[in-house]
Amino acid sequence: MNEYIKKFSETGIQDTAQVGGKNSSLGEMFSNLSSKGIAVPDGFATTAYAFEEFLTQNALHSKLDNLMHQLDRNNYANLNETGAKARELMLAGELPPKLQSFILQAYKELCGAGDCEVAVRSSATAEDLPQASFAGQHESYLNISGCAALLIAVKKCFASLYTDRAIKYREENGFAHQKVALSVGVQKMVRSDKASSGVIFTLEPESGFRDIVHISGVWGLGENIVQGTVTPDEFLVFKPTLLQGKNVITQKKLGTKAKTMIYSSDKNESVINTDTPKEKQEVFVLSNEEITRLAHWALIIENHYQKPMDIEWAKDGITNEIFIIQARPETVHSRKNPLLIKEYKLLDKGTVLVQGEAIGSKITSGIARILHSPNEAGKLQAGEIIVTDTTSPDWDPLLQKASAIITNKGGRTSHASIVAREMGVPAIVGSGDATDKIKDGELITVSCSEGKTGFVYKGKLNFTITDLDFSSIKKPETTEVMLIVGDPDKAFELSFYPNDGVGLMRMEFFITHSIKIHPMALVRFNELNDAATKQQIEELTHHYPDKGKYFVDKLSQGIGTIAAAFYPKGVIVRMSDFKTNEYANLIGGKDFEPKEENPTLGFRGASRYYNERYREGFRLECEAIKKVREDMGFTNVKVMIPFCRTIDEGNKVIAVMKNFGLQQHVNGLEIYVMAEIPSNVILVEKFAKIFDGFSIGSNDLTQLTLGIDRDSAIISDLFSEQNEAPKEMIATMIAKAHKAGRKIGLCGQAPSDFPEFAQFLVNEQITSISFNPDAILKGIENIRKAEKEKMKNLQIAHIL
Repeated sequence: MNEYIKKFSETGIQDTAQVGGKNSSLGEMFSNLSSKGIAVPDGFATTAYAFEEFLTQNALHSKLDNLMHQLDRNNYANLNETGAKARELMLAGELPPKLQSFILQAYKELCGAGDCEVAVRSSATAEDLPQASFAGQHESYLNISGCAALLIAVKKCFASLYTDRAIKYREENGFAHQKVALSVGVQKMVRSDKASSGVIFTLEPESGFRDIVHISGVWGLGENIVQGTVTPDEFLVFKPTLLQGKNVITQKKLGTKAKTMIYSSDKNESVINTDTPKEKQEVFVLSNEEITRLAHWALIIENHYQKPMDIEWAKDGITNEIFIIQARPETVHSRKNPLLIKEYKLLDKGTVLVQGEAIGSKITSGIARILHSPNEAGKLQAGEIIVTDTTSPDWDPLLQKASAIITNKGGRTSHASIVAREMGVPAIVGSGDATDKIKDGELITVSCSEGKTGFVYKGKLNFTITDLDFSSIKKPETTEVMLIVGDPDKAFELSFYPNDGVGLMRMEFFITHSIKIHPMALVRFNELNDAATKQQIEELTHHYPDKGKYFVDKLSQGIGTIAAAFYPKGVIVRMSDFKTNEYANLIGGKDFEPKEENPTLGFRGASRYYNERYREGFRLECEAIKKVREDMGFTNVKVMIPFCRTIDEGNKVIAVMKNFGLQQHVNGLEIYVMAEIPSNVILVEKFAKIFDGFSIGSNDLTQLTLGIDRDSAIISDLFSEQNEAPKEMIATMIAKAHKAGRKIGLCGQAPSDFPEFAQFLVNEQITSISFNPDAILKGIENIRKAEKEKMKNLQIAHIL
């Protein structure tokens, strides 16, 4: 347009030095991606030249230089005073007449007849470092309308080049203040105050897993999500099967969204935070169709920029249109090597003070320092743990001194979460009441190593740190190495471990920790007599008129997350294998479970699935698997039946599964069986005609072969998979399975604990061995040694 102004339609990423990263990215998308269906609000930007003209006309260069020379660069003791004086100088200046004229002309062209609401955003640029990122350092002004208000907002944006946090950021990152300019973006306002807004990452933000689109959202303006004022809704979408047209929202998590930020009618404050009505808190901010559309847009944007992206979206509550309002490269995980990790392991368990969402996977101990605002910076000593309600960019100088961050509010895309990832420190956000439960000056341990839930423990607990380099680990030549996984929250992180897939996904862990309710109590909810139990179930399932759908949705999301993490490798999901006493501990379970003297040998595994006592519960399990395989597209999921005592029982289970929509070999469905009962070994050939593969459950097989209750302390010393009898059973099982043309694996700890047991399995030609994550590296080492030893013995035998 001219040297002062560039319209988005004439701006691209090549203009970063003139209009900064934020505005050049908006122009790039508006110019190049609108034709691909991505909606970006139109706008324009002032240039770095315009900013320099403002400084020159008001003779500000030398005045600002003098101020910056007076800055205390050791302790930043006069940072507040220096920043305030710099901003006063800027605000006292006048915009050059030419610049004012061009801004107002562009504004009128943008609005058409009359005034319109616009967002006025700062976009800093360093001419000699066009790729420099100044995200979150400067101010934005929303819902600006009218010429006078626009010019004031532009000058405020100019002045925000000297916010305290921006000054300190430039100092710490080696940017000369006089070489950084401020471009102002003016963009048509999206009325998300009347709808919703949020953030998208084109990778999973905790692990850096690249095949996930992570979407979060809140009601109203997006500032609540950035500041961490509320806990947002979260959605995970799997990229590969999204591109196949599948319904791959692998996870939906409802946030509290307690506040809604809207525009204020009061001229003295532009926005206010209102309480979100309870009924609105219970509703997702996006429909499934909108989630899928945003995920597709995210892929187009990522493909265009050829790198993982951090994207902002907003929905207009007047037109119901969704827009992309910002996109920038993701700067944390895209720079990391996911094969180099530090594994933290807590050795003690203490008193839990609070819990929330874990950011990162580290553990640290330190003194808790409760702070209510950045003005209390003097209280914080280096290495202490900040405990506060929420954070914003004004907190950045403090956060850099902290060894961990704990907030009452916020989610995975809040300011505290983003800063914690960038600094590589653990954070626990959305704890609810950390500032009440933790005492100022108290010694605490922050643990983010236990999945997506982070815990704050009282006192200093012991933990270990292990450096792992997966890039140098070679897997065995002939034996597949698989993982035992139960917790979906750890799946993406575990996907980077050397593996050939998941040999055992235990359904029980997820049912206990996430679903919590006995499936039959959901099927027969209306028949329950205990009012307290019904109330508990109602509280967990009130979004679901059909209570069974709660079980199917939750279970399918858990399985789908693990299937996504390891796709396209096989994931063998074992159908539920609770004993009756364990089932009874689920909510509503006591009404549906018989009391047995020895549950290990009782009503468990296959015998439940066709029995009227549990048949309808098994139907829910099957529906979840069907949803994962057919709707989500995870055909890498296989099913395994535990504790199948007889051939007749196997046939009954296969028939029931078919009746519930899981037909063997349709859409490639394979059904395996656990080999954990002597009858499985004796009748391998007959079981092989029913099932597609076997997995040896060495614990139960040893127990039943030796006649030992492994839970009995008195005779526990007799329990050993290395006893001659169970080893003979295992060897027979492997040989017969191979003869029948079936794969045969083993799940258990022994091959990692005992090299000689690994040698035995390799010699017998086991197809695969599944390990718990903390044992897989030792297991690989043992198998590789065993394979080398076997090859050496074969060569010697050949020579002889």
